[in-house]
Order: sequence, then structure tokens, then C-alpha cells
Amino acid sequence: MTASATGTTSWLDRLGLGRRELRAWAMYDWATSAVQTTVLVAVFPIFFVRVAAAGLPESRGTQALATANTIAAIIVAIISPILGAISDYAAAKKRMLAGSMLVGAAATAGMFFIRRGDLTLASTLFIISIIGATASFVFYEALLPHIAKPSEIDRVSSAGYAVGYVGGGILLAANLAWIQRPDLFGLPSGEGLSEQAASLPARLAFVSVAVWWIVFSLPLLRRVPEPPRTLEADEPGRGSVVVTAFSRLGETLRQLIGFRQAFLMLLAFLIYNDGIQTIIKMATAYGTEIGIGQSALIAAVLMVQFVGVPFAFLFGMLASRIGAKRAVFLGLLAYTVISIIGYYMTTATHFFMLAGLVGMVQGGTQALSRSLFATLIPAHKSGEFFGFYSVFEKFSSIFGPLLFSVTIALTGSSRNAILSVIAFFAVGALILAFVNVDEGRRAAREAEAGLRLAQPAA
Repeated sequence: MTASATGTTSWLDRLGLGRRELRAWAMYDWATSAVQTTVLVAVFPIFFVRVAAAGLPESRGTQALATANTIAAIIVAIISPILGAISDYAAAKKRMLAGSMLVGAAATAGMFFIRRGDLTLASTLFIISIIGATASFVFYEALLPHIAKPSEIDRVSSAGYAVGYVGGGILLAANLAWIQRPDLFGLPSGEGLSEQAASLPARLAFVSVAVWWIVFSLPLLRRVPEPPRTLEADEPGRGSVVVTAFSRLGETLRQLIGFRQAFLMLLAFLIYNDGIQTIIKMATAYGTEIGIGQSALIAAVLMVQFVGVPFAFLFGMLASRIGAKRAVFLGLLAYTVISIIGYYMTTATHFFMLAGLVGMVQGGTQALSRSLFATLIPAHKSGEFFGFYSVFEKFSSIFGPLLFSVTIALTGSSRNAILSVIAFFAVGALILAFVNVDEGRRAAREAEAGLRLAQPAA
């Protein structure tokens, strides 16, 4: 091997992308981040209110979108542990990821056919798209402890977020380019367009997300090995996959509570991620309220994507030096500072400062939360445990906005609501402080060793 090749390998190793299967795994984050940026954040919400809910009061359209988000979150929270249990028992993580992805991508592509006033169709397709993306992520994240060594899992998880930032940012930039300047791409433009012609750029953006999602899922499906099925010591060797999965699900819930450190980690994540999600979801609405223009808000969204790339990698490297738990603490401290800046924010410049700080810590904090949890659970139960992780992740987007709303109602000030989010970071950090990482990892490895001893001889 040449010196340059050795240097390249070492560089990729430091980033958490040193092996082919690790790079293929990270590419799925690249694939699905397009759903996050174009469908969840930037394009579809505006399209939903202006086209699907056309003719209704704007608040009614926003309410319908919020309802669709809630329905999707509830469905995902219910099915994620069940799907995770089935994927573990049937050794079908990749097949179930592919199925979820195809369902979600088909719904996303179907958004092309939404017409003015098609509120029910738009809501239905949006719900299916989000369910497909979120369900597929259960299996994606469950693969992490199987492909990454304990010494590299933080870097690999962070690399996934970093690659996702790039993928989501690139496609969003392209989508916004042809939406804002359709004439440059040979699309209908100018005055006097029909409603269908005027909405064509946005509808093509949804098709591009579906194609992007499918194409960049292929590396994972081709190159990441399917973890083998492991048989519990007290589990029958044959039987209905669904019935056995349900049986395992109940046992997994009891085990999750029994794995005290993993359970504490989930409780901490539930609380501090609620604060993170509140900032993500309320930032542009808050910026609009204080008079920051739409162009600045969109530019700030793109800024978060691209600032997040190097800092997600840096967080992974930092975790290898000081530990994932301490690195998460630093991220929560930064979010506290972000909340304080938000309280005093009055100009677009301030908003860009806030966006820059969010980009620096958002991906790293969430990636290390994922990798830390992965080290505290037995690998053979990863699908089921990450199913519950998904439940906690979904519920962690409920209480922050609720507190935000209540604070505004009580004080009449969105600025006070921004400060109230600090409580989530403080309480979450306090619970995280009680997580004994070494003890949790030891318990997880002992469970794996016990399972290997219980396996029948070949």
C-alpha cells in the first residue's frame, strides 16, 4: 500500500468512514435527509398551506399540517417497537428497511399529483412518507452496533449525521434553485401561469426526493451485511414471526427497564431532545414573528445544513478523546447559550449567529446520543431497543412546543418561551449525569456473552 493510500485510509478512519460498509451505512442518512429538509422543513409545509389547503384560512392549513405530523408520530410510536422486534427475530433489518423506504418514497413521489384543495390527499401522502422514513430509520440505526466497533461507534454515528447534512443540503439547494428561478431550468415562469404550472417546480421537488431516497439507499442494501438471527435461550426455535416478535417485545420492554443505564439514557434523551426539537421547529416561526424575512430564514436553514457537516465529524472525534457523555454535555451547554441568544435576538444577523451555533452542535449532540445508547444495549436486541428509542424520540417533540405555547399564553411573550426551553436542557443533563456508561456497557456485553454461551452448537 502506498503512503498516500495509507494516509487516505487513516483520514477516513478518523472520520468514522474507514470501511466500505461504514460508508454505505452513512449514505442512507444522505438519502433520507432529503425528506427532512425538503418535505418536513422547507418546501412541503409552504406547498401544503398554499396549494393543498388553498381556499381555507391560513391557520386552518397550518393546523391540518400539525395534525398530520401528530398522526404520523403516534403511528410510528406504536409500530416502531413491533417492527424492531420482527426485524430482530426474522433477521430482516435490511429487507424491512427497504420495504419502509419504498413505501415512503412512493408516497413522496405521489405528492406530484396533489392539486389545489387536495387537503386529504396531501395529508395522507405526507403521513405515509413520514412513517416510511421514520420506520426505516429504526432498522438503519439498529444496524449501527453490528457494523461499528465499540472504539469507533461515536465517530461512525457522527459521520452518518455529517453525510446526511451534505445530502439533504445539496438537494434542498437544488430544489430551492428551480423553485425560485424556474426559468433557468426550462420550467414555466412569469405571470399568468395556471395553478398547475405555478406549482410544478415544487411538485418536481417531491419527485426528486423520492428518486434521491431510492438511489442513495442502494449502497446500504448492497454492502451492509444483514446481522444474523440470534435465538434467545428461552425462545422456541420455530413459530409465527409476528407472534414470537410480540412475545419478545414484552420481554424487551422488561429488559430495557432492567438495563438501568440504557433506560436512564433514554429518559435523559427524552427530555433534552425535547428542547432540541423545540428550537428546530419553532426557530423560523419565532424569526418570522420578530420580523426576519423569508429569504434570510431559508438561507439560515441551508447554513445549518452545511455548518453541521464539519462539526458533526468534529463531535465524533471529540467523543473519542473525552467520551460521548461529556461531548453531549457540551452540546447541551451550547443549546443553553443558543436559547439565551434567542431571547435577545432582534435582527437577521442575530438569527444567522443562532443558526451557526445550532449547526455546530445539532448533529453532533444527536449522533452521540444515538451511539451512546447503542453501546448500552445488547447488539442482538438492537432492532427492538431502537424501536423504543424511536418511541422516545417521537414523544420528545411534544412537551417542548407545549411548554412554549403555555409560556406565551401566561406571559404574552415568545422571548420568555425561548428561555423556558433551557429547563429541558438542565433536567436532561441532570439525568444524564447519573448514567454510568462503564456499568451500562458492561451489562450489555455480559448479556451478549450469555447469549453466545446459550446458543446450541452448530
